Amino acid sequence: MQRDMTEGPITSGLICFAVPLMIGNLLQQFYNIADTWIVGHFLGADALAAVGSSYTLMVFLTSILLGLCMGSGAVCSIHFGGKDEERLKSCIFVSFVLIAGVAAVMNLLVYAGLDGFIRLLRVPEAVVPLMGDYLGVIFLGIMASFLYNYFAGLLRAVGNSVTPLVFLGLSAVLNIVWDVWFVRGFGWGVRGAAAATVLSQYIAGLGIAGYTFLRCPGLRIRKKHMRWRTETFREIMGMSFLTCVQQSVMNLGILMVQGLVNSFGTVVMAAFAVAVKIDSFAYMPVQDFGNAFSTYVAQNYGAGRDDRIKKGIRSAAWSVLVFCLCISLAVCLFARPLMGMFVSGEENGIRSGIIETGVQYLRIEGACYVGIGVLFLLYGYYRAVRRPGMSVVLTVISLGTRVALAYALSSVPRIGVTGIWAAVPVGWALADAAGIGYYIRRYSRRKDCR
Repeated sequence: MQRDMTEGPITSGLICFAVPLMIGNLLQQFYNIADTWIVGHFLGADALAAVGSSYTLMVFLTSILLGLCMGSGAVCSIHFGGKDEERLKSCIFVSFVLIAGVAAVMNLLVYAGLDGFIRLLRVPEAVVPLMGDYLGVIFLGIMASFLYNYFAGLLRAVGNSVTPLVFLGLSAVLNIVWDVWFVRGFGWGVRGAAAATVLSQYIAGLGIAGYTFLRCPGLRIRKKHMRWRTETFREIMGMSFLTCVQQSVMNLGILMVQGLVNSFGTVVMAAFAVAVKIDSFAYMPVQDFGNAFSTYVAQNYGAGRDDRIKKGIRSAAWSVLVFCLCISLAVCLFARPLMGMFVSGEENGIRSGIIETGVQYLRIEGACYVGIGVLFLLYGYYRAVRRPGMSVVLTVISLGTRVALAYALSSVPRIGVTGIWAAVPVGWALADAAGIGYYIRRYSRRKDCR
């Protein structure tokens, strides 16, 4: 089920391609929220803090693989749009070998550095054993994450956003069922939550790999394509390396913020763990729309359809603006009941502190979602037109501002943890200004986008 986005209606085509991406990631976030709910209700605040901090670390690690997959996907989109089947298949072989190798090495390194990761996150002593138990299992899913993200990215590169949704949906349902079974039924604690995640990841990863091989002959490589071509490797690395750097810098900044949050104690850790899941659930659709927009731009860039790229920019900008304003209103209005859903009624003093801290976070972030919506469009655009370095620059501006301001403001006693939350929208705004300014100066008055 491939979609050629170099022809046909622009806005409806973008939305039709983006909706399965949105639904898929909403399912993923729904699982993450369900996981948080199960851990928070059945295992308590310390376990919730351990799983929340571990989630941030795993997002950072998998962002390396995700960045490589996104970069190689952009190259595949360009060749698919240009109708160059031989270069497309060469790209598939080289990128798979490259990213599989990175994933294998990463899997070895994370186990060797497990204790160091926990110390880096400044985890309270009460949480350290729980976090070690969780990470010891969850790291087994790194190869599964590679398989799913690689083949999902490949299918999306050629316009198929429905199949990745099917496998992700299956994985999310299994995650929730096994979570309850392992945590509540078997009493395996945080290890049970991690095992449920890993098993469901392998179902999705192996399933989508098998589907691509069996049902997509146009993407099936033959022996003649299984050659290590230096030109193809350089092309992929030119996109993938910088996209990987962008994703890694983004999540390294978040990891540094997580360490700062942890220094404020278990209540703030638990509140942050819950609020971040709600926050991600809220703005994830615009992130997926940005990825869909990137595929649209890449295919048209490969086909030389610069007129459609500029029309697509206007359409995408209006779509993101409307969505972000609606979701900002909803999050700000319902921040308190949303937080209350994920914290148990026991230990009322602790529960109240977690909810109040989380509400403050959500109302500060939620009022500014348009900032990150625009930033996702900028990331997608610059990746698609072979300017991934600009995406890195915008990420450094956004995350650098966030980290610097968070550490500076939170050290002021009268501001405290509020400074960590306030730093985020400031970083978004500065990165948006830089990205839009660069586009206006370089592209807006030119006939092409190259």
